[in-house]
Amino acid sequence: MSHALKEVAAVFLKLGFTAFGGPAAHIALMKEEFVDRRKWLTEERFLDLLGATNLIPGPNSTEMAIHLGHERAGWKGLIIAGCCFIFPAVLITLLFAYLYQRYGRLPEVQPFLYGIKPAIIAVIAAAILPLAKRSITTRTMALLAVTVVLLSLAGLGEIELMFGAGFAAFAFTLAKRSAGTFYAVSPGMLLPFVAASSSQEANLKLFLSFLKIGSILYGSGYVLFAFLETELVVPGLLTESQLIDAVAVGQFTPGPVFSAVTFIGYQINGLTGAALATVGIFLPSFVFVALLNPLVEKIRNSKTFSAFLDAVNVASVALIATVLLSMGKDSIQDWRSALIAVLSFGVVFGFKKLNSAVVIIGGAFTGWLLSFLQF
Repeated sequence: MSHALKEVAAVFLKLGFTAFGGPAAHIALMKEEFVDRRKWLTEERFLDLLGATNLIPGPNSTEMAIHLGHERAGWKGLIIAGCCFIFPAVLITLLFAYLYQRYGRLPEVQPFLYGIKPAIIAVIAAAILPLAKRSITTRTMALLAVTVVLLSLAGLGEIELMFGAGFAAFAFTLAKRSAGTFYAVSPGMLLPFVAASSSQEANLKLFLSFLKIGSILYGSGYVLFAFLETELVVPGLLTESQLIDAVAVGQFTPGPVFSAVTFIGYQINGLTGAALATVGIFLPSFVFVALLNPLVEKIRNSKTFSAFLDAVNVASVALIATVLLSMGKDSIQDWRSALIAVLSFGVVFGFKKLNSAVVIIGGAFTGWLLSFLQF
């Protein structure tokens, strides 16, 4: 294995074990790791890849990991980065799934989560500021960012905002230039075609259910759980209680929230179910990124399509800002969480070279300590 591939494997395994907090936090950690510390790519390229991941279905942070692996080590890097980022979360989730099935309950992790959430807010804020400065370069882009934030807070969906911003900028640029022909590639055209027959009909249905979800799902992990309600709870394959516990596992384990499907698959059919669910939900992301990655540079080099990508990048940053506001509202509700947030902001902005994983672990430990104080 080449040095570049070993480097990709090592860094994404580390992120897989330490990246708590959901997609926005994962993106922040990746930006710090690969743009600021390792200089694998520029902020502009990072923004372009981030914008591209928002245009295709699937878990954004996992797709970002796959993109970054390709940037560093080509097609082998693409596969290794994705697998190494996913593997720790799947392994930890599998352990929780076994303990849950054996003992019927999850371990007590609330004190640690209590401290992690405010710390993550500081990590995301530190990452989003440079990205905002890079993407919001004109008054028009600033107005677009504010509009996206307001519409997102009003309840408009992420995908509508991403494509809406992109097409608005594209149409404006096209009107100014009065030239160019638009050729659209719908993400739906990239959906993998699956046809198979097997005596193990239950396993096949389980795999195809998760493959379908991974192929069409836009939005956060919460949208995933809405899909699972329809696909698994309503037909009786999973109980409502098991789904709620799967949501909890997805929240307090590191790595992609989608790894919660490993827990669900295990409850349905043991190790086989866990494996089929995991492969099914993540496989489309590898396919989409492999198809999309070569197009990003071509879009950037086209003056007309570049405007589309610029607007998508601004919308991406604006949506992360919206997530930040929502997390702040949900996480900072008393003096303890406010104290953890203030301390985390001080550390993040006062010691910029400090790895954000240290801040997150520090937040978890502080939350645990403060849980003993009753006043």
